[in-house]
Amino acid sequence: MSAVEPTRARPGISNAEWQERKVAAIARGQGNIAPVYVERAQNAELWDVEGNRYIDFGTGIAVCNTGHSNPRVVAAVKEQLDRFSHTCVMVTPYDTAVRLAEALNELAPGNSLKKSMFVTTGAEAVENTIKIARAYTGRRGVIAFNGGFHGRTLLAMGLTGKITPYKNLFGPFPGEVYHAPFPIDYHGISVEDSIKALHALFKADIAPTDVAAIIVEPVQGEGGFYPAPNEFMQALREICDQHGIVLVADEIQTGFGRTGRFFATEYSGIEPDLMTVAKGIAGGFPLAAVVGKAGIMDAPLPGGLGGTYAGSPIGCAAALTVIDVIRDEGLVDRANEIGTRFRERLHALQAKHPATVGDIRAERGAMIAVELVEDGNVEKPAADLTKALIAAAYEHGLALLSCGVNGNVIRFLPALTISNELIDEGLDILEACLSKVLR
Repeated sequence: MSAVEPTRARPGISNAEWQERKVAAIARGQGNIAPVYVERAQNAELWDVEGNRYIDFGTGIAVCNTGHSNPRVVAAVKEQLDRFSHTCVMVTPYDTAVRLAEALNELAPGNSLKKSMFVTTGAEAVENTIKIARAYTGRRGVIAFNGGFHGRTLLAMGLTGKITPYKNLFGPFPGEVYHAPFPIDYHGISVEDSIKALHALFKADIAPTDVAAIIVEPVQGEGGFYPAPNEFMQALREICDQHGIVLVADEIQTGFGRTGRFFATEYSGIEPDLMTVAKGIAGGFPLAAVVGKAGIMDAPLPGGLGGTYAGSPIGCAAALTVIDVIRDEGLVDRANEIGTRFRERLHALQAKHPATVGDIRAERGAMIAVELVEDGNVEKPAADLTKALIAAAYEHGLALLSCGVNGNVIRFLPALTISNELIDEGLDILEACLSKVLR
């Protein structure tokens, strides 16, 4: 198949028909990027109901870091399913949850004694960090950052620093949530600017002694894949230490080897007080957790944390195997190799289209982004071009995702088990499609 030749369809089964039924049956707010209905997936490839093949550069939004249908994960889940599927970890618990908590406590950055608690989704994990921080400090305020994304539940939406589509029409949001600028050199916001704004917030809106937590993504996800500079993370640690504020690292999209470290916070050398994990934790099964310093984690009373499906035995079995696969197959190092391969190809693409490829972010392993602009101007985001490029890529066998406050960032989240051959094939398609949409 050539890079711009559409994949062949199997007659008799239609993506369009399923999309029509989906629109009629599922609320429009739960949209989908492409009318592609997946029939099966293996490692870094998808096949739809029409038989079309796609190279997957999205991995279910950084979920299947160990590849789709990883055989070791599948085997662990089947074994657990044969034993039992649910008892509720808060009623009659099971060893997989304990062993997973022990593993996460060991993996979490820093030398402090750690404890973990389990939920089902990333948004739940985020909300529980705020509950824990408030219980520990006795304070009410929370500070997050512009462009950050922390989930779609009410408090998580309040923390999120992007209106459309996540917050539009859903207010009012919980009070005592404040936002500060996130440092992005490409957009003219320095670390000094962000820290200065934070101190201004302390003077104008909430005293630091009233702040329970500061929550930050070590690499912004939905906001555009902007890495937090190490000096920024270190400055936040100092501010939190000075004022008794709980520092929360949202590692939901960055964790489990994605950034070339097991957790992205490791780049800055700091230890967060609490950390959220989800997405890549269980190879595609719903599971999330909060991991943090034991003295802070134990602040809530018994029964104050949890949920019916929290710490699913199936999810825990999958997660234990995911951790083993990442270690055994050297996937943290592989993430850096993937990042290097993408970086070289994307810089060549930038040289070919300098007025369009405005910035490349590939310094954090396999969490990679290209920001598209018009006329080489950072102030002219090319959102329409981004949509057209993604649509063209799907038509020609490449699954892509966008992100960014302005909708002009292509993000790359390939499985850490992807082959170099598939990377090159996918980037060939990307290059051909970009040339096509720019005509």
